[in-house]
Amino acid sequence: MDRTLAADLARFPALLDATRDAAAAALAALDVRPVVAPLQDGPPAPEPLPERGTGTEEALAAFAGRWAPRLSASAGPRYLGFVTGGATPAALAGDWLTAAHDQNSNSALDGGGQDLERETVGWLRELFGLSDAHTGTFVSGATMSNTTGLAIAREWLGERLGVCPAEDGAAALGPVRVLSGAPHSSIAKALSVLGLGRRALVPVPTLPGREAVDPAALERALADEPGRPAVVVANAGTVNSVDFDDLRAIAALRERHDFWLHTDAAFGAFAALSPEHAHLTAGLDASDSVCVDLHKWLNVPYDSAVQFTRRRDLQARVFQNSAAYLGPLGDHPDLVHLTPENSHRLRALAAWFTLRAYGREGHREIVERDIACARALGDSLSADPSFTVLAPVRLNVVCFTLAEAPTTARLTALREAVGPEVFLTPTVYAGTPALRAAFSNWRTTQADVRRVAQALHTAAKELG
Repeated sequence: MDRTLAADLARFPALLDATRDAAAAALAALDVRPVVAPLQDGPPAPEPLPERGTGTEEALAAFAGRWAPRLSASAGPRYLGFVTGGATPAALAGDWLTAAHDQNSNSALDGGGQDLERETVGWLRELFGLSDAHTGTFVSGATMSNTTGLAIAREWLGERLGVCPAEDGAAALGPVRVLSGAPHSSIAKALSVLGLGRRALVPVPTLPGREAVDPAALERALADEPGRPAVVVANAGTVNSVDFDDLRAIAALRERHDFWLHTDAAFGAFAALSPEHAHLTAGLDASDSVCVDLHKWLNVPYDSAVQFTRRRDLQARVFQNSAAYLGPLGDHPDLVHLTPENSHRLRALAAWFTLRAYGREGHREIVERDIACARALGDSLSADPSFTVLAPVRLNVVCFTLAEAPTTARLTALREAVGPEVFLTPTVYAGTPALRAAFSNWRTTQADVRRVAQALHTAAKELG
């Protein structure tokens, strides 16, 4: 064994203690450090690969001096860009143990990990109000979840048309239509990956002043090609304004039209945890496939998402991996036959830990507290004539802009000015450049909202 590696093995517990101390120090500083590290003059010059290593302790020191100061406080309470959760204490413990046990849990030949994943998927299914008709698998994020769901939809189209895209290729389907009102950008990316093409995505008008699809317009679009099956991508929480399609109205259209219903509920599915907002996800169970991103509002570490479907048989037809050492598919396929990955880490363990530790009630509290924080920020910005809130705060996102001259340049200046206190991401809403504040971190409180609001008010006044 390499001498340095052997020395680290001999001191392994002490090195884990040192790593724990470094992690604890980083987490303890989240409330006081800049949310986004100050801009520096480009990245550091690359160091050469060491010919002879100096061990874990030296690597920890090098990381602390060279890279840690450049990382954002994305695990903290005022990182409101994208839709980024943190990692609850239990989730972090689970993720650490995931690395320690280092399972590749895709095969019944070593089945403990995939049994744990199935139990966790069952908990999540219950959390989101889905029936036992849905089976689920862990994937890396919403993009892969959407891709997997649409891959199953592609096979369903083949079933309807008497071909098998998994065997014959996507070209066997002929032209395909994927209808959606305000799809996430990952939908077009998935269609490109699946060989259906971005041009297969057909935009459908949304309701006036909304990002929710107009059900009447959707029915007209479905009627454009009578008798030919299609795919409909519904949204349970759009990115800009967390708008929800009427899932029950869309599902009812299947009485007259033949389509696969895929619902992108990346973070909107968590509305089901709040009695006040659960109506937004009514009808989610009618979906043929569902995307939920867990490193958003479940507050587990990156990367983690889940993909649900009613047609596991089609899922296995797409993703089956034929090799003698893997064994047959059977009635309950191993996970290796259900996603694009032949190998994946035991992502389910972090989710299992946080669900086991805090239960439905604990995660409901996180969701409802974040919603209350979003409302408070929306109210504060609405009361300031410097700002315009562009959409109702329906759940956990505040979409806003400057009341005067909301140009991209001015919004960039505003965003950079408040960078030490809050991280926001840019967007465009109804043609207007804007900013988004997305609340999904388990640490965020009303005190953080007050800090964010004060930073925005002050920066807007100085911007003029």
